[in-house]
Amino acid sequence: MSDIKLFRTNGNDVSLLEGKSVALEKSLQSLIEQNLDTFLGIRFLASEYSTGKTHGGRIDTLGIDENGCPCIIEYKRASNENVINQGLFYLDWLLDHRGEFELLVLKTLGQAAADAIEWSSPRLLCLAGDFTKYDGHAVKQINRNIELIRYLRFDEEFLLLELVNAVQANTHWEELPSTTGSKGKAKSVDKTVEEQLALADESLLDLFEAVKATCLGFGDDVQFKKLKLYAAFKRLKNFVTVEVRASAGKLFLYIKVNPDTVLLEEGFTRDVRNIGHWGTGDLEVVLRTQEDLKRALPLLERAYEAS
Repeated sequence: MSDIKLFRTNGNDVSLLEGKSVALEKSLQSLIEQNLDTFLGIRFLASEYSTGKTHGGRIDTLGIDENGCPCIIEYKRASNENVINQGLFYLDWLLDHRGEFELLVLKTLGQAAADAIEWSSPRLLCLAGDFTKYDGHAVKQINRNIELIRYLRFDEEFLLLELVNAVQANTHWEELPSTTGSKGKAKSVDKTVEEQLALADESLLDLFEAVKATCLGFGDDVQFKKLKLYAAFKRLKNFVTVEVRASAGKLFLYIKVNPDTVLLEEGFTRDVRNIGHWGTGDLEVVLRTQEDLKRALPLLERAYEAS
């Protein structure tokens, strides 16, 4: 679906590195799983996870992303393998076995991670050497969060991951009570993004839409996710998250930029590496007006380019 060329330059000498998209080896799956957070912003939970005798399946890689969303990763190993249908089969299993997934998160990552699971946006990531135009068309017809990611090996030193297609579901699955403890999850007292937007005045709504238009305008590979307590803009990983505070008339952006590289301005930018906040990103930027968004634009562009 795309043509990537990588060149090695040595002075005036230029040579083309041939990318290989042969059937994915087990060793490459192991490499991805060992560095899952670096590659995809996902915390590793399990490899070759059995879905039980009745279901009779085995999920290639199971994880949870930086937004708390459950993630199923399936690898296409053969040209005739229908990895999308296989992944959907496992995604349906996941939605029917939330309690089992919560217990796995609890045992692997702890109580805080189990309590923060975002069941509104489970993800299916399909990795393959390439996809056809029919694969891209098929996922658009399915109301699920599906991402098609192409990989290429260049020698033994370079691995390229390219997001070639991403579809966001327009349906949110209702959250079921937790099964990780006898008392269940404590009910959150924080207003959701939807509730905050419902309370926001017209100028704040316009500012939110301007942030959305700006981030989506960076490229076709930008995805927008409206989660429970914040909104996220991502490529393979988040580059900025947005918290709406209607009563204050402000948007709080948490941008993935090193605060040490920014001249901090009181009331506008702040280092939040050691300060709790919703979303991801170590640099907080407070927006009150459209002018503030213009000032923040270089920081948003930096985060996008680095993501």
